[in-house]
Amino acid sequence: MAEHELNAEGLNCPLPILKAKKMLKGIPAGDILKIRSTDPGSVADFAAFCTHTGNELLSSSSEGDIYLFEIKRT
Repeated sequence: MAEHELNAEGLNCPLPILKAKKMLKGIPAGDILKIRSTDPGSVADFAAFCTHTGNELLSSSSEGDIYLFEIKRT
């Protein structure tokens, strides 16, 4: 299992989701994608995205104006 990172800071909806979707397609099942975003809407967007795609949202948190997500590719 490997970890991959996506910096989506400064991007607005739907770009963080689109970039994460593209990146997840290129990594093996079981790997984890760590995402940094500044879009407040990404909190709900990534939860819905994982529910819809079957990927596992391992964590969702924030540090100030930065939103952090960990998604496990299934």
